[in-house]
Amino acid sequence: MSNRHLARTIVIQSLYQWDFNDKKEDVFEILTKNKTSFAPEFDDGGFMANLVKGVVEKQPEIDALITKFAPEWPLEQITIVDRNVLRLGTYELKYEDKIPAKVAINEAIELAKTFGGESSGKFVNGVLGAVYKEMGEKEIDKQQREKASAEKPAPEATAETLTENS
Repeated sequence: MSNRHLARTIVIQSLYQWDFNDKKEDVFEILTKNKTSFAPEFDDGGFMANLVKGVVEKQPEIDALITKFAPEWPLEQITIVDRNVLRLGTYELKYEDKIPAKVAINEAIELAKTFGGESSGKFVNGVLGAVYKEMGEKEIDKQQREKASAEKPAPEATAETLTENS
């Protein structure tokens, strides 16, 4: 098991416990206990805490995306495991620029298969695939706008503007 996969596994277990207990416990205390229990010698360089922090801080936006792309499933009716795998996957996909989209999606699918039900992997794949598709279209639009603005000729510098700006 790779270090990042182990880290995500502990994060999912922590988010699950936090959500299961109606978010009444400190999620970082849960994370610390789980890390101590499951991987006491593991130094993740803050990766797990960063993921948990990001999911918790961005939860309203993440939950809105999940709701948008799984409209047949109200958020509270999605199993706790699947809901938190989707939260983690959506967070990594949308907000973690250093994690490739395919890695975020594949890791979420593997976590869903490991901890979820029989169809969890397919469900997570479908929702995250839709999030990725929307992001891809928006990214293409953004790149086209940036390219168009880059193609506009820059104002020419003259001796007058150079001395005025000095």
